[in-house]
Amino acid sequence: MTSSRNNKSLRSYKGTVPALKKDVYVDQDCVLVGDITLDDDSSVWPLVAARGDVNHIYIGKRSNIQDGTVLHVTRKSPSLPEGHPLIIGDDVTIGHKAMLHGCKVGNRILVGMGAIILDGAILEDDVILGAGSLVPPGKVLKSGYLYVGSPAKQARPLTEAELAFLPQSADNYVRLKNEYLQEGE
Repeated sequence: MTSSRNNKSLRSYKGTVPALKKDVYVDQDCVLVGDITLDDDSSVWPLVAARGDVNHIYIGKRSNIQDGTVLHVTRKSPSLPEGHPLIIGDDVTIGHKAMLHGCKVGNRILVGMGAIILDGAILEDDVILGAGSLVPPGKVLKSGYLYVGSPAKQARPLTEAELAFLPQSADNYVRLKNEYLQEGE
């Protein structure tokens, strides 16, 4: 089941409506506009605003976008022919009130509450970005580390327990969204 039926959260832009794959949860109090794809078992929670208007947004399998988050993209231009789409990998947890703009987030990532990730930034796989951190345009966060601060700096390698927690965090939200989907049946 997918929560798309009669969901006024999904809005068209130039004839393109967000695409929902299998078992996706989209809260009725968020807004998704245009060229957005939510892959299997992903979830988008209350007050999220995502605009795939001047480029596209992809949200990977089992990823969750928590309350109050803003997702946007950078338009294509002569100086930037591809612009900056927003690509979020699999098993990603985006914490409450984060802001992601035209960046690429790998697999098994935890983005802390209130973090900001700007145009062209790349988070490689297996990264934790601390709450309130700022990733400047074009910065690459290497796999296997905790990053904190404004601008974000590498703090230390992730522990085995933290690495194991990354897919577990995503799985916690898969189970939660399944409960919400069952409630809506």
